[in-house]
Amino acid sequence: MSVRALALWCAAFSTVPAVAQTAASQPAAGASPATRAAQPAPANCPALLQHTFPRLQDESPQSLCQYAGKVLLVVNTASYCGFTYQYEGLEALYKKYKDRGLVVLGFPSNDFLQEKSDNKDIADFCYNTYGVAFPMFARTAVRGSDVNPLYRQLAQATGQKPSWNFNKYLIDRTGRSVTHYGSKVEPQDRAFVQQLEALLAQH
Repeated sequence: MSVRALALWCAAFSTVPAVAQTAASQPAAGASPATRAAQPAPANCPALLQHTFPRLQDESPQSLCQYAGKVLLVVNTASYCGFTYQYEGLEALYKKYKDRGLVVLGFPSNDFLQEKSDNKDIADFCYNTYGVAFPMFARTAVRGSDVNPLYRQLAQATGQKPSWNFNKYLIDRTGRSVTHYGSKVEPQDRAFVQQLEALLAQH
């Protein structure tokens, strides 16, 4: 084999692993974030998170298993409530602690007759008024006969159903320990933040 032929042969084979690696690391053509989010739950996903809910902005399905291993703060929200200003504090918490593993999950609800009817209107209100960037889900029931399955489990775990908007459930990284806080507990409440930081410190 000539030197030129040998060089061409080596160059051809040396590019194969790089091409394969690139193809494997990229999503399939046409795959959307929603499609990827709806993939089967990983084996280490706790039972509390084995649910899928539509995203507020576009109603694409989102698996809660993507938050496995995080500290979660689950809040039922409303646009016309006396506690609606807490959006600002919740977003501040999210920005401050998200790099340490906190995720705030917002579930708009009209169970107390204080929420808009259209998901897009809710999304626009949250972002334009309070700059909400933490994950939000489509309007849902958080109590009563049609309560969504996550809130049914949260009530069972704590013995506390939401008594009003902006009730809070703080969930540890394992998805097994849940603490309930009422609407009057501010996102910056000292005792609440102390427990949040303690959960974030656990690995």
